[in-house]
Formats: sequence, structure tokens, C-alpha cells
Amino acid sequence: QVQVVESGGGLVQPGGSLRLSCTASGSIFNIYTMGWHRQCPGKQRELVAAITKDGTTTYADSIKGRFTISRDNAKKTVSLQMNSLEPEDTAVYYCNAAIILSGGGLRDSWGQGTQVTVSS
Repeated sequence: QVQVVESGGGLVQPGGSLRLSCTASGSIFNIYTMGWHRQCPGKQRELVAAITKDGTTTYADSIKGRFTISRDNAKKTVSLQMNSLEPEDTAVYYCNAAIILSGGGLRDSWGQGTQVTVSS
């Protein structure tokens, strides 16, 4: 019914940049909030950034000033521009979307995750 798919992960050197993208598809009427979480090795999943439909953003303190979240409501996509990457940013990054289904109801949907590795 609803699919959330991430892309853009990979290997990058410290100080480098990477851009993650996520697209939601299926029986979608609207999307409230879209965001990114990450799970670092041996750690619990944590919020990285989120953005509401009207553009209000939330960032984790650890990435403020380095990452930028944006969305395209028409295309049902959310992106995360990641600059000045550090080894501590290495994690599996998950896209999340609060979706209003075409048939009614709220669905909290998650992508499969994309690996980001920051290493020299």
C-alpha cells in the first residue's frame, strides 16, 4: 500500500559530503512530517532531523550546522544534505513519514535504511 525508500548512502571520507533522498509512494493522501533517524553501531536509533509539511525543521544537536533537511511536497520526497561528515556519523539512516492514507487513517511508515560510512 505505502512504500518509503531511501537512497544515496555510501562511503565517504571525513570532511566530505553526501546527500540522502527518500521517496514515499502508494495510496497517499497527504504527508505530515518526514524525517531521518539513524542507528550507529552498538547504539539505539536516534532522531537526526525532521521537517513538517509547512517547512518547520528539527535537528539533533550533534549535526546542527552540518546537515540540512528539505522536502518536496509535490514529489513526496525528503532529502538530507550531509556536509562536514565525521566518523561518528557512520550509521544506518532510516527515512520516516507520517502518512495520511487515501482511504483514511494515519500510517507511520519507515524505509529499509541506507548505510552511511565515514572513514579514511
